[in-house]
Amino acid sequence: MAKAKTFYSCTECGASSPKWQGQCPGCGQWNTLVETVADTAPASSNRFAALAASGKLQRLAEIDPREEPRQPTGIEEFDRVLGGGLVQGGVVLIGGDPGIGKSTLLLQALCRLAEAGQPVLYVSGEESGEQVALRARRLQLQASHLQLLAEISLEKIIAILQTEKPAVAVIDSIQTLYSEALQSAPGSVAQVRECAAQLTRLAKQGGTTVILVGHVTKEGALAGPRVLEHIVDTVLYFEGDTHSSFRLVRAFKNRFGAVNELGVFAMTDKGLRGVSNPSALFLSQHAQEVAGSCVLVTQEGTRPLLVEIQALVDTAHTPSPRRLTVGLDPQRLAMLLAVLHRHGNIACFDQDVFVNAVGGVRIQEPAADLAVMLAIVSSLRNKPLPPKLVAFGEVGLAGEIRPAPRGQERLKEAAKLGFTHALIPKANAPRQAIKGIEVIAVDRVGQAVEALRGM
Repeated sequence: MAKAKTFYSCTECGASSPKWQGQCPGCGQWNTLVETVADTAPASSNRFAALAASGKLQRLAEIDPREEPRQPTGIEEFDRVLGGGLVQGGVVLIGGDPGIGKSTLLLQALCRLAEAGQPVLYVSGEESGEQVALRARRLQLQASHLQLLAEISLEKIIAILQTEKPAVAVIDSIQTLYSEALQSAPGSVAQVRECAAQLTRLAKQGGTTVILVGHVTKEGALAGPRVLEHIVDTVLYFEGDTHSSFRLVRAFKNRFGAVNELGVFAMTDKGLRGVSNPSALFLSQHAQEVAGSCVLVTQEGTRPLLVEIQALVDTAHTPSPRRLTVGLDPQRLAMLLAVLHRHGNIACFDQDVFVNAVGGVRIQEPAADLAVMLAIVSSLRNKPLPPKLVAFGEVGLAGEIRPAPRGQERLKEAAKLGFTHALIPKANAPRQAIKGIEVIAVDRVGQAVEALRGM
């Protein structure tokens, strides 16, 4: 098989070069030239005319859309993140730190699909067949119907997929594959882009659901070109501390379902197990009331979660006080301290402030502002908050407390778990009382601070 002609193009300006250089000859940027396959023959004008004649235009209003059927994997938390299950012909990209459980979760899902009679294929590019078999035996999985292929050549993998036509195929991982059409090493930008594009094309044409396992960089982003996340249908991230037994799977992109869904798992000796009540993971069990702790009701997709926010405010011993956060945005913490000073008359300019979200969860929504602020005030005054109090709400620079989406669902989840008081934005106040929980509605930061004194 003759190798395709390649050239090197700049990812910044698009300039091309026949050979690799450290600096782009067009824009002068460094390390931006990547290998690209050249077109074998330029398209003629007659070919363009023939293609245009064969094309079919449709009016959008005349298209009858249909709901894509779902194939459940048998793992409830995984299906929740996927939007109900796998879609025929869909391409899923899942990334995470090494050893966090990506291969374990996918091996469990494939074994359950194989038990249900679905033809599935596990392509292992990082481990041998013996290593995968040992993992399946250690997890006590029924893998008698699971097909395994230990291969990293893209052309061989595509040939097997076209011959066997499995319903679901897992590629572990995309960074280990290489195409004979390119001369660069496996894992390079050109190889990852070409292999992902070929597998995506195969999935759309043959109807096979392809799940790609991706490596991550030290910053936590998926390694390889950014186009990798654009061409796939679903992007999932594994989160969690490898020293903890709990894992979070979050959807950042999903063309067939809702984004920002969260699946919670616990790592056991028999693999990953779904957690039915994840709020219990993120709530600490204190023997007595402690200052600097406030329970937040956050919303992850369609699921409300209760997370404990802990704050520690201590006298600074350096000219520049420290502001550190774990699981929260540190820049937003600095903004909240400024708002608290201006509109709540509480100064922390000479204090070190540390804020932590219990359980290793990452909170990205601004509705955590009010809970963070209450925890800081509690720690500064060394006065515990009421033990059955929850809070949520976004804090603005003008001192206003803005509403959070799905406030009713948050309150019902808090009441179901036994909380009796809720400090929330006035716009989220329920029209009808919710049984078991007393709502304290405020619309200014000063009112929230005053409400704490009366508790």
